[in-house]
Amino acid sequence: LYQRFDSVLAPCHAMANRLTEWGVPNVRVQSLGVDLEQFHPSRRDPGFRTAMGIPADKKLLIFVGRFSREKNIDVLLATMRALGSDYHLLLMGPGMPTQVPSNVTVVNRCCGSHEVARALASSDALLHAGTRETFGLVAQEAMASGLPVIGARAGALIENVPLGAGVLCQPLDPDAMADACSALFSNDIAASGRYARHFVERQ
Repeated sequence: LYQRFDSVLAPCHAMANRLTEWGVPNVRVQSLGVDLEQFHPSRRDPGFRTAMGIPADKKLLIFVGRFSREKNIDVLLATMRALGSDYHLLLMGPGMPTQVPSNVTVVNRCCGSHEVARALASSDALLHAGTRETFGLVAQEAMASGLPVIGARAGALIENVPLGAGVLCQPLDPDAMADACSALFSNDIAASGRYARHFVERQ
């Protein structure tokens, strides 16, 4: 079937290379877009944490997505156990687990784009353990919202989270992810968030 197309678009180089290895001809990379007005640092809500029952002094991490094997939610939960009470994770999306550490809050449903934009902009960093991302849209939405990304060094995150916009770590390793969180927060996290926004604006 692919042989009949003039061009085949892939959302990242990793996916393009895989298609080429499979013998698909005429593969080109075309990244997806992000709504830079919808996902914007100005969506930050000072009352968001209080509304969610999250103490204001916690370092707030967030992940938005569906519960599926490739998202490695279990790695996120293990990371939060390793990080301890100074950090808090907000998990948003359908099918999320209900048995979670005390420093995790779950919004177990589909969330609209306005709700997601508010939550992202009101958090401190995105935590993403996925290893099979073909683009990583939520990472781009987080960066557009002014958040740096802590993620697995795998898939499209390698291409789409540049040095200075977050920290990538060994995949499927909660201790490495916890260390990456500590490293990010020990530096100027606001500057990382500003650079993340700038990077997405230029794409």
